[in-house]
Amino acid sequence: MSRFTIPRDIYFEDNALEALESLEGHKAALVIGGGSIKKNGHLDLIQKHLSNAGIETEVFEGYNTEPTVGMVQQGAKDLQSFQPDWVIGIGGGSAMDAAKAIWLFYEHPDLSFEDAAKPFQLPKLRNKAKFVGIPTTSGSGSEVSAFSIITDAETNVKYPLADFELTPDIAVIDPVMVETLPKHIAAYTGMDAFTHAIEAYVAKPRTLYTNILALGSAEVIKDNLLASAQGSQDAAAEMHSIQAMAGMAFTNAVLGIVHSMAHKSGPIFDIPHGYANAIYLPYVIQFNRAEVEDRFAEIARRLKLEGSDDAALTDALISYIYQLNEDLGLATTLQAYGISEDDFNQHLDQMAENALHDPCTGTNPRETSAEQMKEVFKASFYGDDSLAKI
Repeated sequence: MSRFTIPRDIYFEDNALEALESLEGHKAALVIGGGSIKKNGHLDLIQKHLSNAGIETEVFEGYNTEPTVGMVQQGAKDLQSFQPDWVIGIGGGSAMDAAKAIWLFYEHPDLSFEDAAKPFQLPKLRNKAKFVGIPTTSGSGSEVSAFSIITDAETNVKYPLADFELTPDIAVIDPVMVETLPKHIAAYTGMDAFTHAIEAYVAKPRTLYTNILALGSAEVIKDNLLASAQGSQDAAAEMHSIQAMAGMAFTNAVLGIVHSMAHKSGPIFDIPHGYANAIYLPYVIQFNRAEVEDRFAEIARRLKLEGSDDAALTDALISYIYQLNEDLGLATTLQAYGISEDDFNQHLDQMAENALHDPCTGTNPRETSAEQMKEVFKASFYGDDSLAKI
């Protein structure tokens, strides 16, 4: 038996924010990142719609960095005094991930973080509040996913909280929210979405439902990502909708070691999550191709890349991703990103070990050892494809 879980309602395209006026309740906690949503007027617009629904709002801000355990615990305490019946995460992946975790610990203040981090073992939610996700970037898919990524500030290790209880009740995906998205953020959040589509298509728990979503979203992302990062509003609107479809694919098929590596190295080297995915993706494809080359070839065909057989098509996919990263102005190796060899070597063993135990490693299409993980990290640092051919 397979399972497919997404939000009960997904409102998207122009004027989707108006759906907030149909919410029934009394209080909504608005969990946001930085000040941009205030400056561009989007927060005022959201509060206006909620006011029209008769809902009182309070803003909880400062979640503009990848959320930590301490931030989440403090946020949950802040919610206790307000007692909302809606928690609304507004922002990129960090803000929405923070909001989900705050919601969890608001409902279950005695839950330990260690227990929360056990995959798919969370207690029931919606005892106090329901959840709405409103993305302001086009990539994380957090508004439709069952995941929340929280960082332990003491160890710099990311822990994915994973349970279908965390799947939002409602997603509101309005293109107005990305009209002023900076180009560099459009680039690496878009690569996050592209990685979601590719990893979901080859992940072990993939299904017919996720396959169709993954392939379709990969195709639309290819047609729009570069243009959106270059300032096309039409392409940005397409990316904003399609990244949610990639999110639906990965939340049900899960992911692979691109994300394992990004989760465990991003906080150490201060690499934005989507940017880290962009760097690791071609090297991980090289590593995984021995197991699922036919599936990578099918992705290449869907993207209208050329190749005489599966091997050539997989080569074309890898080459395309390298070129796309360059066209987006992204580094194609950790070294080019600015990480020194000494710093890399100092953290290599621990990163590989931590990535090995990341939940996404278990759903990677190829079984991975600690030594193999180190080799893929090295390939991504030096830009040597041969290191990933192990």
